[in-house]
Amino acid sequence: MSKIRVGQKASVTRKFTEHDVGTFSELSLDFNPVHLDPKYAEQSMFGQRIVHGMLVSSLFSGLLGKHLPGEGTIYLGQDLKFTKPVYLDQEVTATVEVTEVRDDKPIITLSTTCINDEGDVVITGEAVVLYKG
Repeated sequence: MSKIRVGQKASVTRKFTEHDVGTFSELSLDFNPVHLDPKYAEQSMFGQRIVHGMLVSSLFSGLLGKHLPGEGTIYLGQDLKFTKPVYLDQEVTATVEVTEVRDDKPIITLSTTCINDEGDVVITGEAVVLYKG
């Protein structure tokens, strides 16, 4: 654990396509028409289809398990706040940043943030993970 330090960051950028949203709907059983039906979504407060918030936030899981802290990471908890919608084919960047490394246990706390291509924060939160590195 000595190599993990407060302030370390990792990020990933991607877009979510219609195929991604359809696949996530099938996997999660979330068929809310605001994600799938263009006519319904047009009449919604969003004005168009949006990507599932949980699909976007899944980028944090990939970052934690692959980049920071890395392979072998076990999620203990995640708080999320969805502040703005993400639209299909809109670029988003997810970032995790180490905010605490416990000395007594192999537990790390990280801030989790997702920003869209306009610079707006769309998701904020905090992850707590077990990492024995």
